[in-house]
Amino acid sequence: MAEKTVMDMFADIAKQISLPKIDYEAFLDIHRKNIEAMQKSAAVVSEGGRAVLAKQQEILAEVGREARQLIADFKPGGSPQEVAAKQAELAKRVFEATVKNTRDVAELVKKSSSEAPKIILDRMRESFAKARAAIESKKA
Repeated sequence: MAEKTVMDMFADIAKQISLPKIDYEAFLDIHRKNIEAMQKSAAVVSEGGRAVLAKQQEILAEVGREARQLIADFKPGGSPQEVAAKQAELAKRVFEATVKNTRDVAELVKKSSSEAPKIILDRMRESFAKARAAIESKKA
């Protein structure tokens, strides 16, 4: 009688404890799609970063133009009340612009940071379902 190889012994043990058979092609497909989801998620994060950077550059250019214009337009003449009113209006415009710009950047960050994990989570759900199906299909 020929001696059994180590692989034969493991195969016998697997039969005795009835390990499920696995569809390896399905598992390779699952892992390929997992990698694709990771790449897509990274692309979304990268695109979000580019969008935030572009928005910040746009804001910086706009702030520079507005600052130059405000300085050119600001002529503190008149009574102290008029000067204070002009300063208050200037402060209000700067504050409103800052709030708007901050909101715009926050929305871009929120969009980017919520899309990337969703891609991964959706893929994980699909991956688990397909892995379960791949194992169960070999049981039958």
